[in-house]
Amino acid sequence: MSCPPLPELRVQLLRLLFCSFAAVWVAGSATAAEPFAFQKNDTVAIYGNGLADRMQHAPWVETVLQHHLKGMNVRFRNMSFSGDMVNRRPRNQGFTNDAEYLQHVAPDVVFMMYGYNESFAGPAGAEAYQRELVKHVQQYRALRKEAGVNARFVLFSPIAYESTGNPNLPEGTQLNANLAAYTAATRRAAAECEATYVDLYSPTFQLFAASSHQYTLNGIHLNADGYKQLAGMISEALLGKPAPAESDLQAIYETVEDKNWHWHNRFRATDGNDIWGGRSTLTFVGGQSNADVLKHELAMLDVMTANRDPAIWAAAEGRKFTIDDSNVPPPVNVISNVGGGSKSSSKEKEGTVDYLSPEDSASKIKVPEGYQLNVFASEKMFPDMANPVQMQVDNKGRLWAACWNTYPKWEPLKEMNDSLMIFEDEDGDGVADRRKIFAHVHNPLGFEFWGGGVVVTSGPDLWFLKDTDGDDKADVRQILLQGLGTSDTHHAANNLIYGPDGGIYWQSGIFLVHNHETPWRQNLNIGDSGMYRFDPRTFVITPHAGNSPNPHGTSFDYWGYCYANDGTGGRSFQVRPEGKGFKMHELLTKEFRPVAADEILSSTHFPDELQNDFLICNTIGFLGVKQYDLDREGDGKNRKFGEVWGTPGLELLNSTDRNFRPTDAVIGEDGALYVSDWQNVIIGHMQHNIRDPNRDHQHGRILRLTVKGRPLQEPVKIAGEPIEALLENLKHPVNGVRHRTRVELSARDSKAVIAATQKWMAGFNPDDELEAHHLLEALWLHQQHNVKNDALLNVLLNSKVKHAVVAASTVKHFWYNVDAKGASGFAAPAEIEFVKFDPPKWLSPAEQKVYELGAAVYQRESHCATCHLPHGKGNGIVYPSLVGSPWVNGSEDRLIKMALHGMWGKITVHGKTYDPALGVPPMTAFR
Repeated sequence: MSCPPLPELRVQLLRLLFCSFAAVWVAGSATAAEPFAFQKNDTVAIYGNGLADRMQHAPWVETVLQHHLKGMNVRFRNMSFSGDMVNRRPRNQGFTNDAEYLQHVAPDVVFMMYGYNESFAGPAGAEAYQRELVKHVQQYRALRKEAGVNARFVLFSPIAYESTGNPNLPEGTQLNANLAAYTAATRRAAAECEATYVDLYSPTFQLFAASSHQYTLNGIHLNADGYKQLAGMISEALLGKPAPAESDLQAIYETVEDKNWHWHNRFRATDGNDIWGGRSTLTFVGGQSNADVLKHELAMLDVMTANRDPAIWAAAEGRKFTIDDSNVPPPVNVISNVGGGSKSSSKEKEGTVDYLSPEDSASKIKVPEGYQLNVFASEKMFPDMANPVQMQVDNKGRLWAACWNTYPKWEPLKEMNDSLMIFEDEDGDGVADRRKIFAHVHNPLGFEFWGGGVVVTSGPDLWFLKDTDGDDKADVRQILLQGLGTSDTHHAANNLIYGPDGGIYWQSGIFLVHNHETPWRQNLNIGDSGMYRFDPRTFVITPHAGNSPNPHGTSFDYWGYCYANDGTGGRSFQVRPEGKGFKMHELLTKEFRPVAADEILSSTHFPDELQNDFLICNTIGFLGVKQYDLDREGDGKNRKFGEVWGTPGLELLNSTDRNFRPTDAVIGEDGALYVSDWQNVIIGHMQHNIRDPNRDHQHGRILRLTVKGRPLQEPVKIAGEPIEALLENLKHPVNGVRHRTRVELSARDSKAVIAATQKWMAGFNPDDELEAHHLLEALWLHQQHNVKNDALLNVLLNSKVKHAVVAASTVKHFWYNVDAKGASGFAAPAEIEFVKFDPPKWLSPAEQKVYELGAAVYQRESHCATCHLPHGKGNGIVYPSLVGSPWVNGSEDRLIKMALHGMWGKITVHGKTYDPALGVPPMTAFR
């Protein structure tokens, strides 16, 4: 008889040991929970990790408890964060501390739901977890006693891991063995501190084992059906009552959802850096700060949340109730500083409050000779369209836009009308005829299509939305990933894109604290700015490549080369394999800043000489879209083959409308270039009060650039096509067609896709450039569907087509160098843009130190080098050269005054005039 291989034998032994342990544990824990008595007017605070955090978005637990507690007037407040551990709960700078928030909510009852993230320390860490859990209860109990309340505590065990048989997820035996150990530790902690204990591990383990139905999204995070089951388990454990029929709960569920929305925006308030963080103390007109305004909004939300509790109680009793928010204190009045109302503002630097019509604004945009521009969509055509921040083209060829009407975030007592919009050009004249709202989503900085639906950021959550009945409205909403940092909304996770490797990429900036849970490893807690990669099949989240301070924009070209920008600094990068991860390498000499997005131009409608060139969208100073020629062949000296460098090309759009703010550019199905226009007098996040009344919420446009005399791109059928037809689409020369085809295939059965791909790719010649690319698409399909094919990989690694070899090497890097469970940090930061200045030798040692300090300050982010470049040569359009300039060398006193107070108005440097009235940013004070 042959023995199984060692890894398989280990798994079998673990299963045997675990099953024995589980049987003993289930028998020993069936009567462990003590009866729990809620009291009238109790307030319940819920603390915990992702299990508890997600309860507020699928609020079946509170719904069922409120049904059974009718007449008791019990309040629930969810205080949970994905990724939290009992002794490690990271928050962004200045966030209200635990003790203060506990007393603010003033709970009589505290639910605690920990153990999952801690379980990755293995059984050896269970005793330490137990000690920390007891300590946590004791601390909170003492704090509530100080307020005269004898708080009662309920400790919940972690749930079991659901082994679904999905090959993209962990098998689960070891996870369950760990979770069982932490379940026992939770029970012991409850006994030690005389708290009520609820075993969730045993009933979920039994549920998962007994049913073929799937109750989790990824083995660890419950779906809606899972939370319905959990609600019944908790109700039985605490009240001895099962969950009632779902039909009896709908009215309660809806009122709980409404209450949770308001509380979530209070406790998990986005843009926290302006509430309690580093920018909260920035002052504007009359010395008013962001904190003065936004902390008052938290008080407003407290009242609005409290106003919704009676609606829940009424629904539980079958009564109608009308919510009355007339007792909510009015918002703080904010006076705009636009036009120079405070030191951080100037009339010359900003746009104008007198907005041009869409057509008049478009007429102010200069395009190259032979090109033409028209308005595709605008607020004039669709009044609820405002602040478009990202666009995508779907598999039916329709243009979508994420419209962030409430930027920087929703304001209490106002409509939350952020949305994903679909624009349809029904007659093919290049102008949208109809607009549909697919879904309302708060703070939608980025979105991408995948798996038959849409993945969209709505910090702190990454949502999956899907239309299942064909009405172009989302009827499925599921959180894929939690823990996105939200403390500065304008550079939170943005510009999503589905890479050819199967990952969904985004970038995010400074001030943000991310804390993600996955089935693979202990929670990823990280605060570094850069590019992140999320695999929606495996739920692995990885810090992909460092990029600071506030990156925006990611794109891929024909051969899969990846490009990115830093928004604040305006630097552009190629992202290349490095060590165990990836690193950003300088792509071009920076000319402008800030850059909101980038795109690769790939369209049969545009001239051949522009194909696969790089585009950037710039929003201050130069207001437009700039093209760069990309050389991918290397120079034989400083750059190897495949190390890309860009040189300046055409200004495809260049506007003199100071409110024109291009936020994204995409190639439409017709091959035209579509450019979204934020259209706002204000572009800065920190230069104006977050609630400055001149932050515009009513304007937004999408423009369409075409080439005169050239035919538009022919449409290609994608949506609903057979797999074999979709594979033929992967031969198409246009990147967008192939990208949308990959997206369509992401929703198809992986086994069927891979089987068809292996038939399709047979006979392609790896040494022919076109056919090598077909084989590369086949390799990427394997990667997208998480199926390794070493034979195909080796064929391409040995191809005579160099770009195919580079691309295949990147796939090999993913498969064999990058940690498949997700790294804990970035492998390498972006290349530092730094020029070494040697102090003049005639300076004394003390003076040389001062000189070196000045050089360091000069190159500090958001200081001189950010605009005038490290070498001081500036750029000829927006920022003057500092080299040999009398403005720098002519007078020390004047230079000191400029540094302290800034400089405003028109100047001439080296014979060129720089005029803020024409959109050139003035110099602000270094304070």
